Amino acid sequence: MQIHPLITDSKTLAQFCARIAKSPYIAVDTEFMRENSYWPDLCLVQVADEHEAAAIDPKAPGLDLSPLLDLMVDNEDVLKVFHAGGQDLEIIYNLTGKTPHPMFDTQIAAMALGLGEQIGYGNLVDAWLGVQLDKGARFTDWARRPLDKRQIDYAIGDVTYLIQIFPKMLEELRRTGRGDWLDQEMERISDPSNYENRPDEAWQRVRIASRKADVLGRLKALAAWREMEAQDKNLPRGRIVKDETLADIASHPPRTQEDLGKVRGLSATWKTNDIGNRLMLALAAHKPLAKEEMPERDPKRPGLGKDGALVADLLKLLLKIRSRDINVAARLIARSDDIDALAAGVREDLAILEGWRYEQFGRDAVDLVEGRLAFAVKNGRLKMTRTQ
Repeated sequence: MQIHPLITDSKTLAQFCARIAKSPYIAVDTEFMRENSYWPDLCLVQVADEHEAAAIDPKAPGLDLSPLLDLMVDNEDVLKVFHAGGQDLEIIYNLTGKTPHPMFDTQIAAMALGLGEQIGYGNLVDAWLGVQLDKGARFTDWARRPLDKRQIDYAIGDVTYLIQIFPKMLEELRRTGRGDWLDQEMERISDPSNYENRPDEAWQRVRIASRKADVLGRLKALAAWREMEAQDKNLPRGRIVKDETLADIASHPPRTQEDLGKVRGLSATWKTNDIGNRLMLALAAHKPLAKEEMPERDPKRPGLGKDGALVADLLKLLLKIRSRDINVAARLIARSDDIDALAAGVREDLAILEGWRYEQFGRDAVDLVEGRLAFAVKNGRLKMTRTQ
């Protein structure tokens, strides 16, 4: 495979993209920094096909990333292969408003092949290629320039190995008949709606004990305000106000800006500064949370109760047995909220009652809940037995 020098000019990038756009699939990875910013700071993009690989420097002056981004989001003829690509997709979405499609995530595929729920890239390379990666550059500051040869070699390795692993993994998926199992998961993670930024929904990520409409209305207003402050200043939201402080203010709102000086988690300067004033304006403009937004249980997912919780525990035990028997990560087969819903009596709109999940787990799960299946120990091994 030809490894190109670091690409820093638009002409070289356009030529590289034109060549790899003729490939049926490419491997993609990014290096970024986000510890001190709201938006991830894209520092490097690595791309490879079966014949060539390159790292691209998005910080190079005057570099036009359009050919690369167009290849990612507008070329449906090229499959984009990632490993644990959620944050890579987020970055591409932030730049384009779109996500790569079609795409394939080797971490999710590994779940279908019995390699665990969240196998790391190093372990994946070791498992499929017998290569142990040098992790020395893993914690490098990718934003600093110039990047040295060791950093670039390390970064390119993330795609040169991935491009070798993908066809092997694809062959195994075809051999085991599990390729179709992944279609739904790949479409789910590539859905652009996963990466949209919605300040009005930011309150849902903040833990708070209260379920009162006025308290949650204040939390919604405060969380949206914090989100916009963080975006504007390009700072992590926790640098503006921490979650627990936001929840405390929503639960015990200050009457005046002067009172902000007494709030734990805020400095005394908030009682007189501009950001404190903006917080108070957001608080004053809040409305009680609308009834349809209240975090009640979905009627399709009713409460379990004590007996239902025990049934859910039995279903989770069944899930462990089935995932062991077919050598597939339990998380890929069923999510805990679907199991809870099944235990509570739900029989519609559950992923585990459709397609391959029904064949591999859902049918037995329903039989267990409805008394047609029971646990038994045979030769020291826990198995299922039919009761009728």
